[in-house]
Amino acid sequence: MKYLSVILFFIILSGCNPNENRSKTGTVKSDHKVKRYGSVIKVVPEKLEEYKRLHAAAWPGVLEMIKKCNIRNYSIYYKDGYLFSYYEYIGDDFNADMAKMSADPETQRWWSVTTPCLQPLETVAPGEVWAVMEEIFHTE
Repeated sequence: MKYLSVILFFIILSGCNPNENRSKTGTVKSDHKVKRYGSVIKVVPEKLEEYKRLHAAAWPGVLEMIKKCNIRNYSIYYKDGYLFSYYEYIGDDFNADMAKMSADPETQRWWSVTTPCLQPLETVAPGEVWAVMEEIFHTE
């Protein structure tokens, strides 16, 4: 779980096909378990436009690493000074995938330019950057 907050802090909208692990009917293939993650963080007000600009031109190597680490359907939303993120994890070993992402040099460089744009909530759990949200409801 310690890698979740690090990754949520830095991941950007994935450029991969969100349907690649779905059958022709649109359901997730039975060999993949999907776990949904949502989180929230504040954006530094004077850094909002920079954050948007960075994500409008996301680095291809970072997008590829997101995909290699079994993250799909990643989205970041903005409202009133807050960023809300959502993604689906389809792998079998979340901690190993997050460690792999954390060790990637290009992802580390990406984090070094996006980190100054973000401000963790005061209520964030120890070791987290993005505050993990509890899923209350989901329908397929």
